[in-house]
Amino acid sequence: MAQSNCTQVTQFSLAGFTEDPVTQVYLFLLFLLTYLVTIMGNLGIIILIRASPRLHSPMYYFLGNLAFVDLCSSTIISPKMLVDLMSEKKSIAYGGCMAQVFLFDFFGMTEYFLLASMAYDRYVAICHPLLYPLVMSPKCCFQLVTGSYLVGLTNGVGQTISMSTLSFCSSTVIDLFFCDISALISLSTSDTTLSHIILTTAASLFGVSSSLVVLLSYVAIIATILSINSAEGKRKAFSTCTSHLTTVSIFYGASFFTYLSPISNSSREEDKWAVVLYTMVPFMLNPLIYSLRNKEVKLALRRLLKIK
Repeated sequence: MAQSNCTQVTQFSLAGFTEDPVTQVYLFLLFLLTYLVTIMGNLGIIILIRASPRLHSPMYYFLGNLAFVDLCSSTIISPKMLVDLMSEKKSIAYGGCMAQVFLFDFFGMTEYFLLASMAYDRYVAICHPLLYPLVMSPKCCFQLVTGSYLVGLTNGVGQTISMSTLSFCSSTVIDLFFCDISALISLSTSDTTLSHIILTTAASLFGVSSSLVVLLSYVAIIATILSINSAEGKRKAFSTCTSHLTTVSIFYGASFFTYLSPISNSSREEDKWAVVLYTMVPFMLNPLIYSLRNKEVKLALRRLLKIK
C-alpha cells in the first residue's frame, strides 16, 4: 500500500555542507577558486596540445582527452554546488538529478580507462621502445580512447536506468551536495537489490579491470627500469611516467578512500569532505602535475608564449 500511494518525485533537496551563512561564503570562495583553476588548467592543456606540434604524440593525445574529461566532470557538479552555497533553497529537479548520475558515472568511468590506456602507452614506450611506433599507431590510440568513452557510456546508462527504477516516498533530502548513487540507494524506499547488483558489477567488471591494467603495466615498467644498468638510464626511463603515476595515485587513492572507507553518522561531515576530495581535487591537480613535472609540456608552453 505504501508503494501504491507513493507519488512521483519531482525534485530532491540537497543538504550541502552547512547552514552557517559565513561558512557558506568561505566555502563558496574556496570552491570557486578550485573550479576556476580546474577550468583554466585543463583548457590550457587542451589548447597547448593542439597548438604544439611537438606534443602530437600518443601520450599527449591521451592527456588531451583526460583534460577534456576532467573539465566535464568538474562542470557536472561545481556550478550547481556554487549556486546552492549562495541560495537558501538547495534543490535539484528529478531530471537534473538523473542527468548528474549519468554524466558523472559516464565521465568517471571514462577517466578510469583513459588512465589505464595511458599506463599501457607508458608500458609499450619503456618495455618495447622499438615496437612503440607500430603498436601505438594513430588507429590504436583512437580505438583505446573510443573504447574508454564507450565503457563510460555503458556504465552511465546502466547506473541511470537503475536509479530511475527506484521510488522515494519517505524522504527526498540527499545528505550531500550532488546526486550520488550511494546516497540515492540509501534514500530509496523500494527494493534496491538490482541497483546494488548493477553498482557492484560495474565496480568489479570495469573498475577492477582498469586497475589491473594500470597495476600490471607498472609492475612490468618497474621491472624493466630496474634491469637498466646505468643510473642515468633509470632516471630518464622513470621520468617519462612520473606525471602519469602521480595522477593515477591521486585519482585512484581519492576514489578508493571515498567509497571503501566505512561510513558512520558521527563522521558524516568527514564523509562529505572525502567526496570533495574525489569529485574536485584530482580534476584540479592533473593539469598542474603535467605542467610542473613534464619537461616537454613546459618547453612547448615556453615556445608558444615566445611565438605569441
